[in-house]
Amino acid sequence: MAASVDSWSWFTALAVGVSLLKCLFINAYHSTDFEVHRNWLAITHSLPVSRWYHENSSEWTLDYPPLFAWFELGLSQAAQHFDPNMLQVENLNYASPSTVLFQRLSVVFTDLLFIYAVKECCRCVQVQKGSVEVLNRPSFVLAVLLLWNFGLLLVDHIHFQYNGFLFGFLLLSLAKHLQSRHLQGALLFAILLNLKHIYLYVAPAYGVFLLRSYCFTKDHPDGSIRWSSFSPLRLLALGSIVSSVFALSFGPFVAMGQLSQVLSRLFPFKRGLCHAYWAPNVWALYNSADKLLAVLGVRLKLVKEAELPRASMTGGLVQEFQHAVLPSVSPAVTLVCTLLSILPALLSIWRRPRGSRAFLRCLLICALASFMFGWHVHEKAILIAILPLSILAVESREDAGIFLVLTTTGHYSLFPLIFTPAELPIKVCLMLMFTVFSFSALGKLHRAQGSLLRPLEIVYLLGLVAVAIGCEFIFPLSPWQQKLPFLPLLVTSVYCALGVSYSFLRLYVTLLRSDGKAKQL
Repeated sequence: MAASVDSWSWFTALAVGVSLLKCLFINAYHSTDFEVHRNWLAITHSLPVSRWYHENSSEWTLDYPPLFAWFELGLSQAAQHFDPNMLQVENLNYASPSTVLFQRLSVVFTDLLFIYAVKECCRCVQVQKGSVEVLNRPSFVLAVLLLWNFGLLLVDHIHFQYNGFLFGFLLLSLAKHLQSRHLQGALLFAILLNLKHIYLYVAPAYGVFLLRSYCFTKDHPDGSIRWSSFSPLRLLALGSIVSSVFALSFGPFVAMGQLSQVLSRLFPFKRGLCHAYWAPNVWALYNSADKLLAVLGVRLKLVKEAELPRASMTGGLVQEFQHAVLPSVSPAVTLVCTLLSILPALLSIWRRPRGSRAFLRCLLICALASFMFGWHVHEKAILIAILPLSILAVESREDAGIFLVLTTTGHYSLFPLIFTPAELPIKVCLMLMFTVFSFSALGKLHRAQGSLLRPLEIVYLLGLVAVAIGCEFIFPLSPWQQKLPFLPLLVTSVYCALGVSYSFLRLYVTLLRSDGKAKQL
């Protein structure tokens, strides 16, 4: 039963409030991604389509799918009224006040899609019996968790990106599936894939769910497939929608014979196993174990230090490197690990489809598995799991507990993205406010079912507080800052990797446990 709300005035207030907050960050620190998108504005506005994916005068070449390039072209039509000089390809690292104002406002404006998608998701959550006050409604809690998400505020409106716009498509697609409007959901996800290909992380969940739940119209009472209920027309409709979007996106570049060039930009495997700042995943733990074994090997005189590869993996650079002791990891290995890790979830949803909530849980596992085992994963990709998990967190005590561990760990792992002293109070206060609200609001929603966190989870999160104090306040004042400048990054990645790994395993156990209960029924 969908949430029925007499008035959405509270939602409007939340949306307006967060939009005004975003405007306060216009003159805050911005990362190199600001220049990346300014350069893409210039490329798409000043150059013919045939040169978009060949232009390389800047190191920030166009490496998003074609629909995002057209999106940048659309933004450039407005940008020329702010400062035409930002649209000149040769103006590298151009950041006039008008350019900063336009790009910041463009993120706030395109977030309108995200706001609309959040409202649609809020309509889908189940009503909590006996909940009268707005503040105690699952729809209100979900709206705050999504609209005021700390990670999005940090990554989009300080660091600078357009993730809110992209997550708008993802959440709107999920809302359509929750409403059993599967073709619309498939269309929105196909558009999203052609805007940013990182959402390939969750494509397997979409593919299996749509094939199983949309293309098969009936199941046997025991959950087995009735092949007689397979609908070729539904499969044709689904395939037509997806293929049409891809044809519209890639068609012009196929016609120009540039498909291989576009794909080489989208999948640059020469960037190495890990990003400059390690995402908190399995490979952060693997790299750390390799480093530790190398140090022990030298001290125990089992290996000579001169024979070890240069430890460039801790130098903060994007490049390939060789492990010193453990076997080096190739893109093929990461792909195999990812596929093996999502296979049980895909099999579960194929054998026993249990509605859109089961699909959402499978999607989360695909997102986290790709984050855990993928090649050159960016730390910001953790948001692909955090945001959809918010929907389940307001409905289930078990999911709320997982959400609190994952969101606290994942959000703190984003702290090193903003390293400037002026923004330190901002990121600390924003995360504290979001975290306190998450714990308080979810605790009230599920108070009848007991504590959301287990004792060891509480101990781990308290340890995260100690890590934060050490990395953000103590280490900058210590003599180690000059000798080991990347130590805070290493500690943050490794400690947060433990929390993310735990959340992934607990989410998997929840899925398999529910699958076991379904078999018993």
